Amino acid sequence: MIFRNLVLGMLCVITVFLAGCSSSPSKRYSIDDDLAPDSPISVEHIEDAQPQYEPYSVGGNRDYTLKGQRYSIIKEPQGFTQEGIASWYGKKFHGHLTSNGEIYDMYSMSAAHKTLPIPSYVKVTNKDNGKTAIVRVNDRGPFHPGRVIDLSYAAATKLDVIRTGTANVRLEVISVEKPTEQHKQKAIPKFVVQVASSQHEERVRTLAKDLSQNLSVKSYVNSDKNLHRVFLGPFDDYLLTQKALEQVKLMGYSSAFIKSL
Repeated sequence: MIFRNLVLGMLCVITVFLAGCSSSPSKRYSIDDDLAPDSPISVEHIEDAQPQYEPYSVGGNRDYTLKGQRYSIIKEPQGFTQEGIASWYGKKFHGHLTSNGEIYDMYSMSAAHKTLPIPSYVKVTNKDNGKTAIVRVNDRGPFHPGRVIDLSYAAATKLDVIRTGTANVRLEVISVEKPTEQHKQKAIPKFVVQVASSQHEERVRTLAKDLSQNLSVKSYVNSDKNLHRVFLGPFDDYLLTQKALEQVKLMGYSSAFIKSL
């Protein structure tokens, strides 16, 4: 009897061990193939990233090796230009960490580059149609032959790359000098989160009030003709801005985005 129980116990252990070994490893991304969001966005409200002085990030700025290829970060990017193919990335990576520890937001004007220091501001010109946009580089990639930049969904929409998938582009780095001590206080970056826009002013003001109370952050409404926009902020800390953005997205405002002042 004792021997029988011992054998059964060993079989159970072996079964559990094999089950564990056969289970597939956890996936980093919830979907296999990259996609655009379910609801396309309008390009009317998409504004360029606003170039400003920012110290380079602690993370994401070391030389690295990937798949046997060595990449050296550009130390002096002033005057840097490059031509090649642009692609874009969206829903698959939305909400995941970028190379410098920020959270990728496909609705922001951002991009990934293999060797530019993070963050960098880049003017992107779509050579196929002449459209331009300014993006903030905060990620690494794309790692496909011939491709020089991976645009966020918003940036790709503004440049009309979503329709074609890829495009021939020209990149130009926009350099901003470090402010002098007497102007440093004025140069502190400030950000806001644009939550929504509507032609119904009363609804927008009610939303602004509700968000301020529920999230314990400042809010305000900006009106331009018949269009009323609700903002959260301003924030001095980009990470706090991201936190507010994620909170409103969880509340159902999926097209909310960060805007520099």
